[in-house]
Amino acid sequence: MLTDKQEAAANPGQPKGEPVRPRLSRLALIFFLLALSGLSFLLRNILTLENTASMHFQPQNSSHPALAQKGPLPPYKNHTICSHLEPTPDEAMEDRALLDAIVWPKPPAPTSLNQTSDPVHSLFAILPSKGGRERRVGDQLEALVQMQDFQGRPKHYGGDFLVARLHSPKLGAGVAGTVVDHLNGSYSALFPLLWEGPAQVTITMVHSSEAVAVLQRLREQRSDRFFFRSLFRSGKLSENTVCNMCLPHNRPQEPLCNYTDLHTGEPWYCLKPKRLSCDTRINHFKGGYKKDLVTNKEALLFQSRVNIKVVIHASGPDRIDVLPKKIDDPELRNRSIEPGPVQYNPSGYYYKGSWRLFDGTPVRQFDAKSITQCLTGKVMNMYGDSTMRQWFEYLRAFVPEFNLRSTSTAGPFMAVDCQHNILLNYRCHNVPIGFPTIIASELRYVANELDRLPGGPNTVVALSLWAHFSPYPVEVYIRRMRHIRRALERLLARGPGTLVVIRSANLRALNKEISLNHSDWFSLHLDRVLRNMFMGLAVVFVDAWEMTLAHHSPHNLHPPPDIVKNMINLVLTQVCPAKKS
Repeated sequence: MLTDKQEAAANPGQPKGEPVRPRLSRLALIFFLLALSGLSFLLRNILTLENTASMHFQPQNSSHPALAQKGPLPPYKNHTICSHLEPTPDEAMEDRALLDAIVWPKPPAPTSLNQTSDPVHSLFAILPSKGGRERRVGDQLEALVQMQDFQGRPKHYGGDFLVARLHSPKLGAGVAGTVVDHLNGSYSALFPLLWEGPAQVTITMVHSSEAVAVLQRLREQRSDRFFFRSLFRSGKLSENTVCNMCLPHNRPQEPLCNYTDLHTGEPWYCLKPKRLSCDTRINHFKGGYKKDLVTNKEALLFQSRVNIKVVIHASGPDRIDVLPKKIDDPELRNRSIEPGPVQYNPSGYYYKGSWRLFDGTPVRQFDAKSITQCLTGKVMNMYGDSTMRQWFEYLRAFVPEFNLRSTSTAGPFMAVDCQHNILLNYRCHNVPIGFPTIIASELRYVANELDRLPGGPNTVVALSLWAHFSPYPVEVYIRRMRHIRRALERLLARGPGTLVVIRSANLRALNKEISLNHSDWFSLHLDRVLRNMFMGLAVVFVDAWEMTLAHHSPHNLHPPPDIVKNMINLVLTQVCPAKKS
């Protein structure tokens, strides 16, 4: 139930004490969900027979790209000084395919908060298994979600951003589910059953469809909402000015300093200081967020504990008991995952607190001694944001750090173990990056750094670039990843045996301000683009999205140590795989 304050915010002008959000009776809701369940099964069978499922279902948080909706997308309108950065025909074709893969349904404009998705009124129900048979390891579990608005009325269109997980606190187990949008206000949450014993379903509404529409507008029209500054200094004179990737055409008379990279062509500009030249730039630092990005009406769509990351409750039981697979029954022996609207295989899952790969490849558990043994004779180069710095900080506990006298969390950092010939390097990626003050000369593009590496069997490269690209149009991220992909192709060609590890985006804690600039919805799309762009290249993915979604810890930009440990175990398993007996 909402508090009085929350009800007042959702229903301005409503006299206190009067019923504000009438609920359907519990019995009526149960009958409604049962009817909807039958309709869902009928629809699924029809779609299977007609082989047209791809036209009706849209996975939201699968590891695989979303099923594209047909029809051309509107062109991205670049109203900045970077409008000259037109892709080549081949690049434009790839851009279009990548953008098609992240199409999201747009809802009709609501007239009030009452008409928007309310996770408190919404419910889910675990659907019965086929034929009422027992649920066993290898089956698929499906839960049906019906979204309702703040007045308890069923929604009739899709676009809500939901995430789901199946977990067992008793067993230290958890797996990310995939959410299928039926585009009519109902959703299916699908889970593979991977362990024997108790399993509980948790479904969370991250954002309503109406809030997602606001995020879409901000991404397309307000890429300037996050800005940076640089200090310029010469002698006793100093000034700082606003900087960004592509400054808007709102001050045509002011001269600019152009810091576009000559090798990659990545753009960066600062307003020119009034009394200093452009070559007196000293550093780079986060400027802040622009305010008044949304109207008062839109702001109601981003309320903590009301419609940002709120759990949806079950109309009945929210947990099941999973039985072991009967290997002596031929029918069960050959049964894997039940067919459903979407065949979903996660990258892995937790069991007894340890991450296991879905394909059955053993993940080794490393302690201080085995970490040193594995890294002996290796050079590990880590590039990216602070989520990659976490990896360096974890390994630094086992490899002594060499003090480079770095003055901020941006690095660069180095750790050296001369006895075992181990070298660890960390360097943050170049702009846009919102770290504290970074010396301008230390800003390096990852693609350029990769081109300096010889590579080879004793070289490990780890990358994580996503968190600072959220406020920008997706095309900006595509362009950066394209430069990195080309550099990796060159590295793998001249240094066969180089191990390349790419860490995906993860979920984080959200409030209104973070949602408007760095929502998980933005991260989800960057994650899909990343996976598609590096598909087919000899790289290893660490699925941080699923590893944070499946875990019991609250979402955080910087995952807790036990998740980081599981990530490192996964990486080192690739560096030093288990010996076959």
